[in-house]
Parts: sequence; C-alpha cells; structure tokens
Amino acid sequence: MQRDVGTISGHQVAWDQGTVDDQKAQAEVHRLLLSALSANDAAQVALLNNPDLQATFEEIGISQADLVQAGLLKNPTFSGSWRFPDVAPGITDAEYSLAQDFLSLVLMPLKIKVAKTNLEATEDRVTHEVIQLISEVKEEFYTYQAELQLEQRLNLIVQADQAAVDVAKAQHDSGNINDSGYLNQQAQMASAQTAIFEAQKEKISTRAKLNRLMGLWGDEIDWKATPSLPELPEHDPSLEHLESLAISQRRDLLAMRQQVDAIGQALALKTNTRFLPASIDVGVDTEKQTDGQRITGPTLDLELPIFDQGQGEIAKLAAEYRQARRQLQSLAIRIRSEVREARETLKVNRDQVTYFKNVVVPLNVKSVNQTLLQYNAMQVNTYDLFLMKQRELDSERDYIAAWRDYWISRAQLEEAVGGNLHAVQSSPKP
Repeated sequence: MQRDVGTISGHQVAWDQGTVDDQKAQAEVHRLLLSALSANDAAQVALLNNPDLQATFEEIGISQADLVQAGLLKNPTFSGSWRFPDVAPGITDAEYSLAQDFLSLVLMPLKIKVAKTNLEATEDRVTHEVIQLISEVKEEFYTYQAELQLEQRLNLIVQADQAAVDVAKAQHDSGNINDSGYLNQQAQMASAQTAIFEAQKEKISTRAKLNRLMGLWGDEIDWKATPSLPELPEHDPSLEHLESLAISQRRDLLAMRQQVDAIGQALALKTNTRFLPASIDVGVDTEKQTDGQRITGPTLDLELPIFDQGQGEIAKLAAEYRQARRQLQSLAIRIRSEVREARETLKVNRDQVTYFKNVVVPLNVKSVNQTLLQYNAMQVNTYDLFLMKQRELDSERDYIAAWRDYWISRAQLEEAVGGNLHAVQSSPKP
C-alpha cells in the first residue's frame, strides 16, 4: 500500500506502529515545518502526521488479523464425564472424548481466499482515502496562499489610498477640492481596509483547517507558507485518456471490485456447501467402566441440514452481490463524470487566469492611471476616480481567485484520476 501511494501520488506515507521508521517520519515532519511550506509539503506533513489517517490505517491491521484468523483451525473440543455408583463395587465410571471440526479444515482454503480479497479491498480503500486527503490539503493550502496574496495586495492598496488621502487633505485645506471629494477619498481607503479585515478572518479559518488536516498543535502551528500561489506551469500534462486511466487505477473502484469478488466468493461457498452438515466433528472417545474395562473408539457428530439449509443467508448474499455490482457500475459512471468535469474546469481556469493576467488587470491599471491623470488635471471628478480604483480592486480579487481556482481544479483532477498528474502521465495507457 505504501509503495502504491508513493507511485501514484509522489508522496511518502507512514503507518505509525511504534517502530524506528515512525520516528524517522516524525523527524521529517519537524524538518518540513522549519521551512516555508508549499502545497506538496503540507500534503506530506498530513500524510505523516494526520491522526485520522493513522486511525484509518488500522483498518488494514484489522483485515490482516481476519486473514490470520481464517488460516487457523478451530480448537478441538474436549469432554469428560464422571459417574459415581451408589452401590458396591464403588468404582467411578469415567468417560473422555476429544473431537475436531473436520469441515473447518476442508473449507479453510476458501475462507483464506475470501479474507485475502477483503484485505486487498481494505488496502485499496485506505489508499483512496490517502489520495483524498492529499487533494483536500492542497485545496485548503492554495486557498490560504490566495488569502495571503490578497492581503498583501490590499495592504498596498491601503498604502496608496492613504497617500491619496494625504494629498486630498492638502487639496481640501487649500480649497482645491470640496468636502465631498475629501470624504470620498477617505471612504475609498476605509473600503480597502475593511476588505483586509475580511481577508484576515478567512485566512484564520483556512489556517485552522490546515492545522487540523496536518495534525498540528502547540508550537507546530507556527509554520510559515510560501506567500503567493505558484506560477502556472507552461503546459498542463496531457489530458487525453484520463477517463480510462482513472477507471484502471482509482483505488475506490478497485476496492469496490474486490468487494464484489468477495461477496461472490462468499455466495459461491455458501451455495456449494448448503447441503453439507453445518459442522462435522470427528474425534475419539474412551470410557472406563465400573468393572475396570476401558472402551475406546471414534466419534462422529453431524449437524444435519434438514430444516436450515442456509436459504436465508444465500438469499441475503445474492441480494448483496447484485447490490454491489450495481454500486460498482454507478461508481464507474461517476468517476468518468468527475474526470470530465475536472478536466474541462482545469482548461477553463487556465484560460481565465491567462486572460486576467494579460488583459483585465493591465487594462484596469492603465485605466486608473489615466483617470488619475485626468483627475489631477481636473477633467474628471472624485467619484470617477473612486469608481476606477474600485474596479481595480475587484479585478485584483478576481484575478487571485481565478489563480487559486486553477490550482484547486488541478488538485481535484488529481483526485478524480487517482494520482499525481505527472505520475499518471507516464503510466501505461489501459
């Protein structure tokens, strides 16, 4: 399972079982926290440190224990009885028997096969939850970086607005602008400052979510993040064949297939053994009679399937098998839909970010500068300048939001496909 996660996600995962390797994992967490985190760093910390994930890993341990149990014979049954005569000769009549369930030995290979299938399904489900955690951490981290970036930009705008207020005050004091113009300039700065407060609240909430996802507390929560979103890569990995690739490697789908197989095996086992005795106990019995003679011989105990031939259990397993097959079909359809949606969203988000960067933001900056020149030449009023600066602020927000959405949609596509896009690009096509 750990090797699979490393291959498809590019991240290391550790199941904390109190070994030396677990101490190395904690040392790696502390090392990562010493530097400014990236989204991949945050995901790595979560994989090594998230307590909910560690609890999920124990499901593998439970399935492993079930496999061990399936390979064990039932314990033999020992019975003894003692009868005491009430007249001479006063010799105790003692009887002993030792029996073993023979049917459990015959069915053991089939039970082991079912347990192995269940273990594989559990490993696939846990691997899928790991991929989901990676995606969730990345989405929150990109949101946090966007909030940091927006706060920085808003601070610059407030500084510029403060300078504009200072100029407006001087103009107001000299009688070059009226009270309305001066108040409008102050309102512009106040609006930007209010936006900072809102950004700070959102940043606090997102950081708290990240701390929970990374399993951090105490001094560990003082981590730093790279203060801005990553630049868009020059090209996205090939988006062809992603649907078929997801069908071949999504671990939740593999787990569902294993579940269908396990139920099918259980149904076949119960159907093929429905006329066999529920138990076959073979053993030996010895009895020492009152005259001192010992009588020894084999024993056979059968639970005959006369009334209960497993009709109810077979019907239940058949219904569960049909249900699991329908759920498998539904999951495959949903996976294909998720991949298509995430793929198209990624394309649109890239186009949107590029348009904001190359067209919208430069156009608004140019408009503000041009309006400022006209304002200084008394060709436009304060309201016009206020409106243009508000548009500039809105375009900055929208640009950062689109930038954030690109990286979030990339993380969602990785989750939909079931692995890191760079990793899946090199995977063989099914």
